[in-house]
Amino acid sequence: MCGFVGFTNYIADDGRVLGHMMNAIVHRGPDSAGIYLDKDIALGFRRLSIIDIDGGNQPMFNENGSLVLTFNGEIYNYKQLRDELLELGHTFNSHADSEVVLHGFEQWGEEVVSRLRGMFAFVIYNKDDGAIFGARDMFGIKPLYYTTSENSFIFGSEIKAFLHHPEFKKSLNEQALAHYLSFQYSPTEETFFEGVYKLPPAHSFCFKNGELTKKRYFKPEFKSSPGVVDFYADEIDKTLRESVEAHKIADVEVGSFLSSGIDSSYIAEAAKVDKTFTVGFESDEGDRYNEIAFAKTFADTIGVENISKVITPKEYWETFPKIQYHMDEPLADPAAIALYFVSELASKHVKVVMSGEGADELFGGYRIYQEPITLTFYDRLPFALRRIVSKVCEYLPKIHGINYLIRRGKTIEERYIGNANIFSKKERDALLKSDIAKTAPEPKVLCDKFYDEIANKDDVTKMQYLDINMWLMGDILLKADKTSMANSLELRVPFLDKNVMELAVTLPLDCRVNNTTTKVALRRAAQKTLPRVTAQKDKLGFPVPIREWLREDEYYNMVKAQFTSEVAEKYFNTKKIVKLLDMHKQGKTDLSRKIWTVYTFLVWYNEYF
Repeated sequence: MCGFVGFTNYIADDGRVLGHMMNAIVHRGPDSAGIYLDKDIALGFRRLSIIDIDGGNQPMFNENGSLVLTFNGEIYNYKQLRDELLELGHTFNSHADSEVVLHGFEQWGEEVVSRLRGMFAFVIYNKDDGAIFGARDMFGIKPLYYTTSENSFIFGSEIKAFLHHPEFKKSLNEQALAHYLSFQYSPTEETFFEGVYKLPPAHSFCFKNGELTKKRYFKPEFKSSPGVVDFYADEIDKTLRESVEAHKIADVEVGSFLSSGIDSSYIAEAAKVDKTFTVGFESDEGDRYNEIAFAKTFADTIGVENISKVITPKEYWETFPKIQYHMDEPLADPAAIALYFVSELASKHVKVVMSGEGADELFGGYRIYQEPITLTFYDRLPFALRRIVSKVCEYLPKIHGINYLIRRGKTIEERYIGNANIFSKKERDALLKSDIAKTAPEPKVLCDKFYDEIANKDDVTKMQYLDINMWLMGDILLKADKTSMANSLELRVPFLDKNVMELAVTLPLDCRVNNTTTKVALRRAAQKTLPRVTAQKDKLGFPVPIREWLREDEYYNMVKAQFTSEVAEKYFNTKKIVKLLDMHKQGKTDLSRKIWTVYTFLVWYNEYF
């Protein structure tokens, strides 16, 4: 696992500038560094050595030196591709997986991305024609950002590196703030930095003669096939175990994260790792926010070591600004901090860990996916009538049950924007001062293109498809990459594998969710080797006691200081955000998610601006 930066080269003192940019991402690759400089381009690379530790240094060149590669990720089918390329006459100088990308591009051009099985972001510079080709894996596991200045095209693994380029002008993208207040993450190709973009998952780009063109090379297609749960459970078990074996390829020890749920437990058992890692929180509510005891019991059951840490509230709050710095963009998912601490813990023992990200999106794991199939008497009323009730309820006080009536009078396309739906457009416009932010489109508009792509499918499939394209990349994988890399730890996700995806899209609806449970077939598969209590356990997902902390004087005052700061005055109606905080502290309603979303932005802003 690594990090890279680069820019088309029209500046003086390019080596010093490149060095500063590389230093900004040294956490992604503390083991070694490499640079390539010529009159047209500057490329910098930081390496975390996992495969072919003594070889595999970058930037990497093809046989005649005409192509230069910087690569971040792992290619799990690299041995097969290497053999194929050797038969075609290519010469390899290392046993690193990254070299197959270089020779693969030499052989197949941009089509190489469709042959890769793994997680990756890379850039290849062609000396002969000056073209820069880049690509990102099909899920967006690894990040790739880019921007253009007056004279340069700048790209890299993290935005913070751009701050050290003399032509980069740091400016807040206020529309991104509006989107973020609804989604709790940055949901579009734009970022919080004006003019900086993220390459979407499953996309490649070519930059040549000052022009950037992008191309999507993969799109998930749900095509449910008939079959019973037991059949799919067998197929899932076989396919996932093969994926885990592929993801274990490394020249260093591999460990695994372990919570109390099915996803990480299934991975840990299948991988037969020696070490697992778990974190929990101090709380007055017992074990509600602490999965350590359950994880240790499971680890004993499968005969592996479990290393754990209890996070104190003081640690959580003090480390939070540092974590937002590492994110590049604000992310209001409280679980990101837990992921940072478990990554920090694991990095003291191993260089690589496996985790269970992606299982919920692919196999139907979120409880909200049950909503379209859980029909009540009210749902059997004519939709036109429910729609009228919904419109009326939008103007009523938000008492218990009102939100249900509002949602049940809307189509899935109108009501579902992903797992997080923090502020409505009306709510966020009331909070924001900026006219630029207020002109941002409604949250659902950002989802329309994905709903259009899957318009003929059932509502559950539509929700999954939206989450795979937005929530997974914008929230789940952002925090997975940035928190692990902040600790120089490689995180691998066997559920997010090409072969696993090919199977997941064929599952019938009743093998994904039913009225009583989620991940139906996956749970059946897990029960083959996991205790039933683990295979059937409800999802928790790094529960964090934010709700109760915000009612304690110490943390209430900490947040209030931010809510009444000059920065808050610049962007928000401070009376309204303080009112949210006060209402929550008084116990009138749980507004912790809304409060945390605003607070996170303010903390992030202080780190960068």
